Amino acid sequence: MPLWPVYTGAPTPHDGITRLPPPPPWRAFDGGPVLDPPDEAADASATSPDRTHRAATYQATEHTVQLVNAALYLRRPLLVTGPPGTGKSSLAYAVARELRLGPVLRWNITSRSTLHDGLYTYDPLSRLYAARHAAEQHDGPAAGTGIENHLRLGPLGTALLPYARPRALLIDEIDKSDLDLPNDLLNVLEEGQYEIPELVRASRDTPDRRAEVMVDGTDQRVPVERGRVRCKAFPFVVLTSNGEREFPPAFLRRCVALRLRQPDDGHLAGIVRAHLGEPDAYARRLIDRFLSRVGSGDLATDQLLNAIYLARASGLGTDSLDELAEQLMPYLGQAPQPDAF
Repeated sequence: MPLWPVYTGAPTPHDGITRLPPPPPWRAFDGGPVLDPPDEAADASATSPDRTHRAATYQATEHTVQLVNAALYLRRPLLVTGPPGTGKSSLAYAVARELRLGPVLRWNITSRSTLHDGLYTYDPLSRLYAARHAAEQHDGPAAGTGIENHLRLGPLGTALLPYARPRALLIDEIDKSDLDLPNDLLNVLEEGQYEIPELVRASRDTPDRRAEVMVDGTDQRVPVERGRVRCKAFPFVVLTSNGEREFPPAFLRRCVALRLRQPDDGHLAGIVRAHLGEPDAYARRLIDRFLSRVGSGDLATDQLLNAIYLARASGLGTDSLDELAEQLMPYLGQAPQPDAF
């Protein structure tokens, strides 16, 4: 049975990830102790109707399937660029659903995001309050005052835990980040590991102590030995970008690059079919209008879906529908027009 492709773009989940060949020697990781894949039921966001629908209805092109598999085989991040509304974020959920990778870990990037935010957060003030409360109770050292009780792994930190199969991590809109973040990510994504200095220092006093820390998205606790985390199966990392900035060459060469383009007529019809059923005559008319306008500015596929849904649900006449569709499909990023009086 051929091993390629592991990800097929199929609507039915399967365990194809277990057939993934061994990694290249320079991308092999040996972290431990090995953790079982997480239970999706433990993360309410994983079963939210919106994300479940997006994952189930994603329409992957052959080009997308090929490059997703390249990233999986090479254990490299997938850098996905393209106009708004082309499914960059949905791709991570679709791959995670088909390959049963568990809940998608999501890190939404802002201009203030730092590498530390993605790895873990530590709240020394809450630890101080816990210690003060224990002292006031005259109970001596109390449970809940250890460093690990006030530390939580972030989405990137959780993805790099030594899970038996890859976790899916979405780093959304990396182009919004500070200029230093892509470079800061280089070593962590290259080495597949990081340290938690607070736990490293604590382990010097008690070398055999294993900290149980909380992970992103749930209150589940996992063991971290001597403050060091190293992955076992490199996560499926999707970094999305709207193409608004250039990235350093050192960052780009460590990623598999996927450029999503506006879908053509057949692809759009497939997207409509997956979301809303077989396109009727008016839906195909809207698809043609969408395609005729897309060359003059950015339009998102969900604008088209909104217009088709309202055409079916509103019961309006054709003239009113045409006017409403025009309002629902403005060019993205276009300066607002003055109100007419």
